[in-house]
Amino acid sequence: MAQKPMTKTQLVAALADRMDSDKKSAGEALDAITAIITDEVSSGGAVTLPGIGKIYCRERPERMVRNPATGEQMKKDADKVVKVTVAKALKDSVNG
Repeated sequence: MAQKPMTKTQLVAALADRMDSDKKSAGEALDAITAIITDEVSSGGAVTLPGIGKIYCRERPERMVRNPATGEQMKKDADKVVKVTVAKALKDSVNG
């Protein structure tokens, strides 16, 4: 059975431990990284996290979709979606 994902509190504690710092500064660092990534991706850019992957925004064209409840076809407007491409190093560490 899969274990539960790491929470933000657990991540901040682990980050503080690795940085030999307090949880407050580790939490601020994590919040700053999150804000930077959000700003860059929402403006159409991309962010590469070495050893983890690339986070970017992709535009999807207008398309026809089906309502699963009624089977009715409807037009869905063009939109944007955030994508993550996982780095080969991370894939190799998980599989090897």
